Amino acid sequence: MREAQEVQLHIMDQEAKDQTNSTQYTGITNQCSTAPPQTRSYRRWIRISIYTVFLLVGQTVALLLGRLYFVKGGNSKWMATLVQLAGFPVLIPFYLISTTKKPRTDDSQIKSPSIKTLALVYVSIGLLVAAGCFLYSVGLQYLPVSTYTLICASQLAFNSLFSFFLNAQKFTPFIINSLVLLTISSILLVFNNESSDGTAGVSRAKYAIGFTCTVAASAGYGLVLSLTQLCFNKVMKRQTFKVVVDMIIYQQIVATSVIVVGLFASGDWKGLTGEMDGFEMGKVSYVMNLVGTAISWQAFAIGCVGLVFDVSSLFANAISVLGLPIAPVLAVFVFNDKMGGVKAISMVLAIWGFISYAYHHYLEDRTKKRYADEVSKAPIPET
Repeated sequence: MREAQEVQLHIMDQEAKDQTNSTQYTGITNQCSTAPPQTRSYRRWIRISIYTVFLLVGQTVALLLGRLYFVKGGNSKWMATLVQLAGFPVLIPFYLISTTKKPRTDDSQIKSPSIKTLALVYVSIGLLVAAGCFLYSVGLQYLPVSTYTLICASQLAFNSLFSFFLNAQKFTPFIINSLVLLTISSILLVFNNESSDGTAGVSRAKYAIGFTCTVAASAGYGLVLSLTQLCFNKVMKRQTFKVVVDMIIYQQIVATSVIVVGLFASGDWKGLTGEMDGFEMGKVSYVMNLVGTAISWQAFAIGCVGLVFDVSSLFANAISVLGLPIAPVLAVFVFNDKMGGVKAISMVLAIWGFISYAYHHYLEDRTKKRYADEVSKAPIPET
């Protein structure tokens, strides 16, 4: 899933804002007269807080349950991947709610993309999501949670790189500093001598495989986010909740279908009954683990998509990266992972990189707010 990690580029509705015409300005002015700015801001921050909780809790619980699956006897990478995606039916109520809402006037005037174009978008991104989730599962099987989550922080760097080419993202000194710190943070883990912490029986070769797969998955996640941003701005060309829900549900349908095919083609499905019987915590706990993991990833998806829609995709990615250190700390108590010197330094660098990244957007938001205030105070020309 992943998700956090959101797109390193201009906010999702930036293009729409840049293209705002006088008609839209008038509509905004009328809306402002009916709802005080402070009230709208208060409600918006409540939504942002709720989405943030969903993202952080969902991500942390899903990572811990995913690792618990392997520690207690689970062996199927395909099953571990499937539960990351198969929980999308819990989002159907959001889809039904979004379809009942009337589109805004400016959105209804935008020509919808063809079915073929939408199918190409959903299938392409869905395939990338499926591949990324599988690689994440391999990494989670062979790596301690602490190491795994620290490597995942590199998704912010990959996201920035792809956004530079696909979304015209500008690199500021703060972003460059963030990328350097996150890159060093991940590179340090290559020299970590505690590869077997919390992963008894994992050889150095499997550790290397897990490391490589997690880095590749983080790169793929950054690419998916940048492509999603590109599709929102260039293909969908509208900023509605329905468009966002459509994107996540349909791409997960494609990704789930691919993983189900892989599960049966690999023959892993034959061993699921024995895996359930041999699960150290019992059959009921086995099922509850899978269900809990699926629901947790969907909670993450709701929070992630909500932040993308209400704030920005890169803000959601920043929150996701901010939450990554939570899992390693909990893993010390749950899985007895060791927090050695290399990991501690890596974590500090990752947090430092996030702070640098967040400060960049703080300055950017202040600039945008100042500009918006100037526009709102400017006299409306008489017609």
